[in-house]
Amino acid sequence: MPVSYTQKPLLGKLTLTSQLSAETGLHIGGGGENLDIGGLDKPVIRDPLTKYPYLPGSSIKGKLRSTLERLLKKPLNRTGGSGTWRYESDDLANGLTEVEEGRFVAYEGANTCQISRLFGSTGGSKFWMPINTATAEGFTETTPTKTIEGQNYVRINRGRNAPARLIIRDCHLVPESAEKLKQVDTGLYMTEWKFENGIDRVTAAANPRQLERVPAGSKFQFELVYTVEDKDQAIEDLQNIAIALAILEDDALGGHGSRGYGKVRFQHFNFSYRSLAQYRQITSTPGGSSGLQTLEPIANTQALLDNFASLREYIEQRLLPGNES
Repeated sequence: MPVSYTQKPLLGKLTLTSQLSAETGLHIGGGGENLDIGGLDKPVIRDPLTKYPYLPGSSIKGKLRSTLERLLKKPLNRTGGSGTWRYESDDLANGLTEVEEGRFVAYEGANTCQISRLFGSTGGSKFWMPINTATAEGFTETTPTKTIEGQNYVRINRGRNAPARLIIRDCHLVPESAEKLKQVDTGLYMTEWKFENGIDRVTAAANPRQLERVPAGSKFQFELVYTVEDKDQAIEDLQNIAIALAILEDDALGGHGSRGYGKVRFQHFNFSYRSLAQYRQITSTPGGSSGLQTLEPIANTQALLDNFASLREYIEQRLLPGNES
């Protein structure tokens, strides 16, 4: 596998914050410590210090990734175990994944792939790359080779990883919502019970279970951070994020979405950008000014999509040469 001695570019960091509201009861599971008779079958995940329920950033990020994979029609080329498949860029450059003997699926290299840029990718193993591309990228493998659709390919033993540009923070309850949830009288701390019952269609035998949910109306602080490496790619990536957030509102977050759980709404978007020059200015500016450049707040996802041109202009103005500081 070739080694790169060139550092990845870093133009700055763009931060988006919003308020995420649960419009129906929401369940993202946490591991139960014990199984008590009559107790919860599926508890929600909680902060171990405060015992408040929260929404893991990994759950939201995974949902956004799967949404964008479908939106962008990415092929399933990597097994995830237990019979599941997902999409990955096997390398930074384009190539083919051999999903089974003699059957190939094309993947897009992580340098340009809209999924891998945002969410990162792990290098694949024993995938195929055009010989001229492999040579240009510094791979040393010369065998085995294969002609696929009239082009000569070489099998690469191990591909290169690509770090994610997108960070999604864990979402914690806003203070006002936390205080309200402390007052709920359900027998559970800040949450509610939801009893589900599976009925055998032939014998009518019941299979009851108890799930814990964050009640409808709960509000969480949502935050994501995007690392800007390329101006044009940043605009495309943020547009995809905006679309994915809108799709998520029409889908569900967490488990049991088909039963009505997990309807969420994003409101009060705030964008800010800080360039490298502004990070450096923090220590030299009186009072330690953050140097953040903010955009006018955006009410909701519909307004975000309707007014994406304003966000595009905001990004372009700050990332064009001469506008970095």
